Amino acid sequence: MLPRSPRSIPELDAVIADCRACPRLVAWREKVAQEKRAAFRDQEYWGRPVPGFGPGDAALLIVGLAPAAHGGNRTGRMFTGDRSGDVLFAALHAVGLANQPTAIHRDDGLALHRTRITAPVHCAPPDNKPTPAERDTCGHWLLAELALLAPTVRAVVVLGAFGWQALLPVLAESGWAIPRPRPRFGHGAHVELAPAAPRRAPLHLFGSYHVSQQNTFTGRLTPAMLENVLRTAARQAGIGCG
Repeated sequence: MLPRSPRSIPELDAVIADCRACPRLVAWREKVAQEKRAAFRDQEYWGRPVPGFGPGDAALLIVGLAPAAHGGNRTGRMFTGDRSGDVLFAALHAVGLANQPTAIHRDDGLALHRTRITAPVHCAPPDNKPTPAERDTCGHWLLAELALLAPTVRAVVVLGAFGWQALLPVLAESGWAIPRPRPRFGHGAHVELAPAAPRRAPLHLFGSYHVSQQNTFTGRLTPAMLENVLRTAARQAGIGCG
């Protein structure tokens, strides 16, 4: 159960940033923020949970995995300041969903067009691997975010299998019908979820390989592949883009 019931996206973001529910994640994110990477030793790390980023009336939601230790955990904004974010924001800009192709720090002027980015886990985990218990503990924030976005959200792009598996039960609890057998994750996967609660509209769910270096450096995920999924999802969400 939520310790508070945020009534807006800005309020939700503020509450998330103060969360200390998972001892292992709290210890790790703060350790990284103190020890720092040599390249960033003169910077002050965020070292807290990283809230979602983007407008509170988004039509498209992008769901990742968790903040990177020296990316979001350093800058305080999702996918900002790391190689994964370089790929994601370049693609968002290419299809007209971001006003610039780079994300360096929280005050760099980046804005998203009718799009919001979030994650099932809001703290940087050791080895980029949250435990199932940490995923489930953090799930109530995703549930609250979906409730606030429900009036406007029409499509979701999930980056990676972890996010896909974490999101499906939250979508079911949030008022969308999940087909049986459950939809399988894959790049380019697409399923339309019927509403199963009042004040819900049909929701288009898309899968994409994660923008991790492991995928982008090996060519498993190319910019064109990512842009194609984002462009298709944006159209299903009713967003005009390039």
